[in-house]
Amino acid sequence: MDKRKTRVVVGMSGGVDSSATAALLIDQGYDVVGITLKVWPQDCVSRAEDKCCGPQAVMDARAVCHKLGVPYYLVDESDEFQKQVIQYFAAEYKAGRTPNPCVMCNEKVKFGTLIARAHQLGGEFIATGHYARIEHNSANGRALLRKGLDTRKDQSYFLFSLRQEQLSRTMMPLGELTKSDTRDVARVACLKTAEKEESMEICFVPDKDYGKFLRDAKLAEKHKGDIMSMNGQVLGQHDGIEFYTIGQRKGLNLTSTKPLYVIELDAERNRVIVGEEWALEKDRLSIERCNWIPFENPTESMEVSAKIRYNAPAVPATVYPKPNGEADIKLHIPQRAITPGQACVLYQDDLVLGGGWIKR
Repeated sequence: MDKRKTRVVVGMSGGVDSSATAALLIDQGYDVVGITLKVWPQDCVSRAEDKCCGPQAVMDARAVCHKLGVPYYLVDESDEFQKQVIQYFAAEYKAGRTPNPCVMCNEKVKFGTLIARAHQLGGEFIATGHYARIEHNSANGRALLRKGLDTRKDQSYFLFSLRQEQLSRTMMPLGELTKSDTRDVARVACLKTAEKEESMEICFVPDKDYGKFLRDAKLAEKHKGDIMSMNGQVLGQHDGIEFYTIGQRKGLNLTSTKPLYVIELDAERNRVIVGEEWALEKDRLSIERCNWIPFENPTESMEVSAKIRYNAPAVPATVYPKPNGEADIKLHIPQRAITPGQACVLYQDDLVLGGGWIKR
């Protein structure tokens, strides 16, 4: 590959990771173009001023590209973001599931829309500041996804749903680095984002109060329903299943001699089911809409490590693939609060096999 003629379009969020990604690729000889996808409407100033959709982030991304001497584009993708991420976010809560908007945003927007925009700009590849690694299997021609070498920053969980056509056109140079290394790259290049703090919040819910966001955005409203015990006894009233998640304890406003937790959300009957903590421990789950990365749909059971949420440790498990795009999973160590709507991602060592969405 002649890097001098290979154009790479870098998704610029205004943070240190994407800034360092652009700097690294320039040092490697690629023809780099920076692009920011503006994913939130004009009121983002009041909702997320310093997030990846906010005006400060755009100013920082533009300044970095100016410093590096590369073209920069700001593209409005707010309609696509509203449709693919925000509406999905609200619909999942209404269905009694807990969504993972970062996975959906990666699949539909960052690695969907961004690739299309890169093509319009003559880019052969896109690049992002994710801490994960993409390799290519010369034997079967498939792109592989592996964990980032910095285990504390690894983001492969959020990328499990990427398809071959997306992975094969993507570069993730930070997968080989630690966060400290990344900041050093930005410092050497004298980029203003080198010391910028990172955000761990959902970009459109900066205060972590997703219920308030749903209400303020007119995506959900309070509606009464029963809070019930596991044996069918009515214990109280809730304000809408959208505002509860599996494992929740606070905010139930119930009187009980023992702590009670949300065990299940029954959207059809508008019920919140509660029980004691032991009822949250489970060793079996099923996933749907599976995406497999190193191979097409497997037919045999496999020994894997399974993560049922990003901040949960991976545990040994056996996965039993099914022909309808689903799979059953037996966890060798029971896990607490397995939550429908969340992603379950499957690994073998540092290789991402794929995963799916946890079914109710």
